[in-house]
Amino acid sequence: MVFCHIAACVCLLIWAAGSLFAALHWMHLLQLQSYRAHELWRRLVGAPLKLAGGLLPALAALPFAVFATEGEGSLWLWAVCALLFALSAVILRPRRKNVKKPLVFTGRVKRLTAVYGLLLLACLALSVLFYLRGGRWLLPVSLALLFSLFLAILANWICAPVERAVKRWYTNDAIKKLRGSTGLLTLGVTGSYGKTSVKTYLGALLGVQYDTLITPESFNTPMGVVRTVREHLRTTHEVFVCEMGARHVGDIKELCDLVHPQHGLITAIGNQHLETFHTQENIVHTKYELADALPPEGKLFLNGDCDLIRENLPSRPYITYGLGEGNDYRATDVELSLTGTSFTVSAPDGESYRYRMPLIGGHSVLNVTGAIAVCHTFGIPLASLAPAVRKLAAVPHRMQLRAGEITYIDDAYNSNPAGCRAALETLGRFDACRILVTPGMVELGADMERCNEEFGAQAAEVCDLCVLVGEKQAVPIKRGLLNAGYPEERIRVVRTLQEALAEVNAFRSEKRKVVLLENDLPDQY
Repeated sequence: MVFCHIAACVCLLIWAAGSLFAALHWMHLLQLQSYRAHELWRRLVGAPLKLAGGLLPALAALPFAVFATEGEGSLWLWAVCALLFALSAVILRPRRKNVKKPLVFTGRVKRLTAVYGLLLLACLALSVLFYLRGGRWLLPVSLALLFSLFLAILANWICAPVERAVKRWYTNDAIKKLRGSTGLLTLGVTGSYGKTSVKTYLGALLGVQYDTLITPESFNTPMGVVRTVREHLRTTHEVFVCEMGARHVGDIKELCDLVHPQHGLITAIGNQHLETFHTQENIVHTKYELADALPPEGKLFLNGDCDLIRENLPSRPYITYGLGEGNDYRATDVELSLTGTSFTVSAPDGESYRYRMPLIGGHSVLNVTGAIAVCHTFGIPLASLAPAVRKLAAVPHRMQLRAGEITYIDDAYNSNPAGCRAALETLGRFDACRILVTPGMVELGADMERCNEEFGAQAAEVCDLCVLVGEKQAVPIKRGLLNAGYPEERIRVVRTLQEALAEVNAFRSEKRKVVLLENDLPDQY
């Protein structure tokens, strides 16, 4: 009997641990969706295997939990079986390996975990009560494990009023600090893609003359900006470059109301996040919320090579940059090699300068040209920027060149048609065995299948081997490849990135291999 009591306690603790592990899995996905439960649910419904995988431990153990009572069968046998099933809750728990954005234990996640822990303690208390009364004592913790997703969503809902209050306090503190920074020049950077790269380049190039602060990494949400201001803004800073991300109409306006940018730059407008914006018009309107927020004397910089920007030019004055004719700041004579890129930038006043940088790709040239345009407009001579341009480092996972026995172009953060097309164009410039590894594009709503099929057709013109990751995701890309006349024997469909890299290593070629790693967002779900 003593053994049974000990085994019961161990079972409860292990199953509670299994429930907590499962909760962290769901909390991670909630964090990726900015704690919007409805978006998380929509994604999980669209990926039923992922949803089932998260519930597998509880589904395996639940039948036993229903029948585990003191009065049924030999008590010690039930206890041993219960222990085995409890271990399965931990062994079979959802795992998050090699994810691009791991769970960050922010204050919000810690509060969310604490509330979930209280809900779990209530389930444990019920289990103890059932055990003492000879009832189905494993049932409450089993249900906690089975419904860990819903408990996590419930904890998120319970925490919502607290989070709003915390957000309001921190935001007001950041606004007060920004207002107290007299003489600070603020520049907002937004766009469907390219904004993180441009922001990073601006930080490096503006630093030639100004003490510059940029929002770090992908801190482009209101709380990310608030944290940057509160933790990093100093009285000595002269320029603040704020990256502004958006997934819904009004997101850019919210950030502008916080930062009050004096100048702005829009890197591109495309169909990124069409699932949440719903229409292209909403995307255009949201990106131009930055232009609407600028004061009359503010400078607005626009990517003049972007079709949607050219089709929706604002009524206020603007400065364009790009590689095409007619741009105020134009990059020409682009030369690409395995070690970097050379190009010439011409300014509206007739000044021009030839640059050399360790970055590759046409859109890298475009993004750097945008940063040069801002710096030159702010009074930095083109020639003075050359040393900083020469030292520019690739933003991780954005056309990042990794040379070795096999050369890899890591463009894993890319997930839009224009960026994918530009990456393929860059790959096509190399006289090498050109290999594409990709799961395709996501977050394009109803256009996702069509865009991926077009992506396959574009890859057919460039690649010697195409390795597609994810059997479901690969279907439209493979169809596009085959419709373009691409040989089926040079298409590989695999389940994981590790299998894809094995295919790359196994492929035989007399030429040096250059591998484009294009997007890995589906690994998050």
